[in-house]
Amino acid sequence: MIEHNKVVVITGASSGIGEATAKLLTKRGDKVVLGARREERLQKLADEIKAEGGEVIYASTDVTKRSDVEALAKLAVDTFGRIDVWLNNAGLMPHSTFDKLHVDEWERMVDVNIKGVLYGIAAGLPVMREQKSGHFINVSSVAGHKTHPGGGVYSGTKYAVRAISEALRQEEAQAGSNIRVTILSPGAVATELPNTITDTDLKGGIDSLYSAVAIPAERIAETVAFVMDTPEDTAMNEIIIRPTIQLP
Repeated sequence: MIEHNKVVVITGASSGIGEATAKLLTKRGDKVVLGARREERLQKLADEIKAEGGEVIYASTDVTKRSDVEALAKLAVDTFGRIDVWLNNAGLMPHSTFDKLHVDEWERMVDVNIKGVLYGIAAGLPVMREQKSGHFINVSSVAGHKTHPGGGVYSGTKYAVRAISEALRQEEAQAGSNIRVTILSPGAVATELPNTITDTDLKGGIDSLYSAVAIPAERIAETVAFVMDTPEDTAMNEIIIRPTIQLP
């Protein structure tokens, strides 16, 4: 029988996939450590989880700041003594065509979608190495498998997540550290992600796609729980999960 008492750090935890995952895991007995920029949202979520009897702590965390991510890891260890799972979930998706020159948005995506994952790995890996166990679950995207006009930079960041994750998997397998790595590549999920799009030529079409096909964030949360429960001698390395009727 699987024991549900793992310590799980979740970035991007104030809404969407992060919020849904925190609720699901705490209901089954896992302990969650929530990180996101919007502290008031974290407080509300933590209150809801505690009211249901769950164990939760949180810290205002900007994943583009290494010190914030390191502090989140320290909070987890100081409070619960370990980190069993690190869910690198924080992300942005401000699609735009290159000719719009939304360079600030490109840089922000690189900082959040790539550096945020790297900072999470840097904060969690030493703890997991010392424990000789652990699990990184890194959120990529179907856009990390196939790109399209307007999605070049976003896709680039999500391809990077896959490359980083696979290299980490190989390194830890070689080291015999018992650290597992899973890449989750969601399609259209009902989250706030499309809200970051400022290119008006693209936003309408993407909003229509999400309105027509997006699946609840709980579907991804259930997938996180599934890969966490895989026996420790087995690693579920990559999962693509999209709405049944989504074409791209």
